[in-house]
Amino acid sequence: MARGSAGVSALARHLRVLDAFDPLRPFLTLTEIARAAGLSASTAHRLVSELTAHGLLERLPDRTYRLGVRLWEYASRTPGAVGLREVARPWLEAVHRRVRQHTQLGVLQGGDVLFIERVSYPDAVVNATLIGGRIPAHASSAGLVLLAYADAERVAAIARGPFRRYTPHTISGPAQLRAELDRVRRWGFAVADGHIHVESRGIAVPVRGAGGEVIAALGVVVPNDDSSPRPIADLLTAAAVGASRDLARASGHATPEALGVSQRSLAFIAELEREAAAVREG
Repeated sequence: MARGSAGVSALARHLRVLDAFDPLRPFLTLTEIARAAGLSASTAHRLVSELTAHGLLERLPDRTYRLGVRLWEYASRTPGAVGLREVARPWLEAVHRRVRQHTQLGVLQGGDVLFIERVSYPDAVVNATLIGGRIPAHASSAGLVLLAYADAERVAAIARGPFRRYTPHTISGPAQLRAELDRVRRWGFAVADGHIHVESRGIAVPVRGAGGEVIAALGVVVPNDDSSPRPIADLLTAAAVGASRDLARASGHATPEALGVSQRSLAFIAELEREAAAVREG
């Protein structure tokens, strides 16, 4: 692959341009792109022109740029996160109807949680996540769930820090992180009281793939009060099992053993399934 004078591949430089955009900065000028990507104005101009010519960026009448629709076309072809999002969406809706706050689905990307789906009410509690947005894994209930079942190397890398602190309650060191991950594995769910905003509480559970591996986290963000997290955790667990079952069915690997839940839980899942089916049908 061709490399520039600084030893950075052409592809890497193009990706730096695309990475300049995020959910909070969807529209950027050429100068802003150059600054965010750490490129000279001339290099940024050339790369942006190439990406625009191929539909990966779009130039607007006010001379700002945004990510192009062609990126969505590529994303829609992947069987990974997009398929997971489609399968899990009815279950998110079923949880959302009961919780009436924020319900979201995240996957682990490096040291962050990437949120691929979210359902919210405008007047719900403060939430720092957006679809396509990232939060450091150590600070999020979804991230704690995903790290609790991640490989040791991934956990060790994150435990080395740095730990971004959003509030005094955010996990801020390796010992605290490992203790919390042990707790998640014992409980089967994560609770993050005021870790990102003091008024907000995150609760999340694992979603498993066809082989039983944890592939995502299903969670809610609700007011940070003194109530027990267990009822919401049970609701999330039922929905996550339902989503996991649907994923297994889609791949032809669904078995009763894969569910690993009681008859009472199965009855609750059936109740949520009726709500999820109503979402799918219209």
